Amino acid sequence: MPKLKSLLDLEELRKGIIASKDPSKQCITICSGTGCHAYASEKVADTFASELEQQGLSEKIDLRRTGCHGFCERGPIVVIFPDEICYLSVKPDDVSEIVSETLVGKKIIERLLYVGDDGKPITHENDIPFYKHQIRLVFGDNRLINPQSIEDYIGLGGYEALGKVLFEMTPEDVIEVVKKANLRGRGGGGFPAGIKWETTRNAPGDAKYVIVNADEGDPGAYMDRSLLEGNPHSVLEGLMIGAYAIGANQGYIYVRQEYPLAVENVGVAIEQMREYGLLGEKILGTGFDFDVIVHRGAGAFVSGESSALMTAIEGRVGEPRPKYIRTAVSGIHGRPSNLNNVETWSNVPLIIKHGAKWFGGIGTEGSKGTKIFSLVGKVNNTGLVEVPMGMPLRDIIYNIGGGIRGDKKFKAVQTGGPSGGVIPESLLNLPVDFDELSKAGSMMGSGGMIVMDEDTCVVDVARYFLDFLADESCGKCIPCREGIQQMLVVLNRICEGTGREEDLDTLADLGDMMRDCALCALGQSAPNPVLSTIQYFKEEYEEHIQNHRCPAGVCKELINYYIDPEKCQACMICMRNCPVGAIDGGKNIVHVVIQEKCTKCGTCLEVCPPRFGAVSKLSGVEIPEAAAGGIKVR
Repeated sequence: MPKLKSLLDLEELRKGIIASKDPSKQCITICSGTGCHAYASEKVADTFASELEQQGLSEKIDLRRTGCHGFCERGPIVVIFPDEICYLSVKPDDVSEIVSETLVGKKIIERLLYVGDDGKPITHENDIPFYKHQIRLVFGDNRLINPQSIEDYIGLGGYEALGKVLFEMTPEDVIEVVKKANLRGRGGGGFPAGIKWETTRNAPGDAKYVIVNADEGDPGAYMDRSLLEGNPHSVLEGLMIGAYAIGANQGYIYVRQEYPLAVENVGVAIEQMREYGLLGEKILGTGFDFDVIVHRGAGAFVSGESSALMTAIEGRVGEPRPKYIRTAVSGIHGRPSNLNNVETWSNVPLIIKHGAKWFGGIGTEGSKGTKIFSLVGKVNNTGLVEVPMGMPLRDIIYNIGGGIRGDKKFKAVQTGGPSGGVIPESLLNLPVDFDELSKAGSMMGSGGMIVMDEDTCVVDVARYFLDFLADESCGKCIPCREGIQQMLVVLNRICEGTGREEDLDTLADLGDMMRDCALCALGQSAPNPVLSTIQYFKEEYEEHIQNHRCPAGVCKELINYYIDPEKCQACMICMRNCPVGAIDGGKNIVHVVIQEKCTKCGTCLEVCPPRFGAVSKLSGVEIPEAAAGGIKVR
């Protein structure tokens, strides 16, 4: 592999890569992200390789393992180019038929296609509603690139932006473009990246660092992981451009221990860059020297905070420190350090290639570009979606997400991870950007989006996220450590039916104190799920406190299971399945739930045949008088 010693070398390599590819040649791409790995995508890929070899097609048809395609619920995803035929939920047993029918016979296998609301199958990936309404600027190349092939990335224009800055732009020019583009950090805070870069560049000190924050720990969020897994070179190129602009020669990628595939792929990418001379000294024959180290985190949620992450890189416990001196001025080992998350860095090459005006034409006045969201929860189409800033929540949930599962009623959506707010149906037309979400009592965060239906208890949701944050708080500052715990005590009390009238005021006071006094963003934003649910669903809290009733029938202490003697068929299914023997009755004898023994697991409701519908879940109402033992079924 020859070293690239000039921009001309890079361009000649790109031309050679493009010339070696026949755009009319059939190519099978198989999603190989972590989600599809769980669905045996590697076995599907191996089966394709074996089948192509057996039929003598290995030289005629390319096979490519790619990064995540986004529609994770329907993986493994196979897209056949150049026709862009998209097959979903492909199993190893389907491979032989795909090869013989589609690749050789030019026929479509309809049972593997996406079926629209009108019942008609959709052949092409970009026509599927989940993809059709997205603008995949950052995430789109995932489906085209083998993440372990630098040649795939270079062939699509990779490292063109790096060449541009090294040969045509000064560091100040680069920073000015990023500032004009108004690229805001995608990691949660939304701080303008260009201003942060400029602060680090102007900070005193010879040694400076640039860092990729891949410590993504929000429940249900995996945007950064999928980008780093699927297109690591886009992140590395952005990091190098930032390093040139800031004056740094050393970079770090801080990645969670739980992301082994991301670590593997970024490790391969770094080695390939070194072999081509894109890392090390005198990159592309210039005076720019740069190298990068991958640092694996230990899985602490708080280490995603900038100063905590940097202390972890130093080999100490990941704890935040006061920000009277910013990490941009004094970060790793007291030296100026610039931290951005994976998605932020991936936007940089696009901005350099296409310009600030192009980037500024996407999004809203204060939030430019696109944003990748992890759309999960009670929605039909779950996965990773990339949309322009400003798209209404309704469009994301209904046009892309396909609406609520089981024709249930939409109740709320939480954005921004465990510290985000819960947004009600009345705000479904809210444009999704940094400022509008903040005004609504939530936040962009790193991009988690959890959809909830009518069967969700918002009090229990708030309790769940506070419980998560209580475990993840580093405990360094009292407002966060004690504030979360005390809020959790109050929420547990409300969910158990022993809430007090003054509890809502107590939660509000605790939340205000934490926002004002906590050391880092974890503690400052922790009250969001509680305060937003009180703001928009106060009546549900009051039902728990005043009437000892959970309207959604979720809080165990406030529900009871009851068998209607008029509907019970004495089939004994619920008796046999009850794990604690809390159902009395017998063959031809009406069953009854012994409330004192019932643990409220819901098994009886789950196993009762729908045609009988004898078991009910009741909340806040007096349980009907139980059937006396010995009553026979009519």
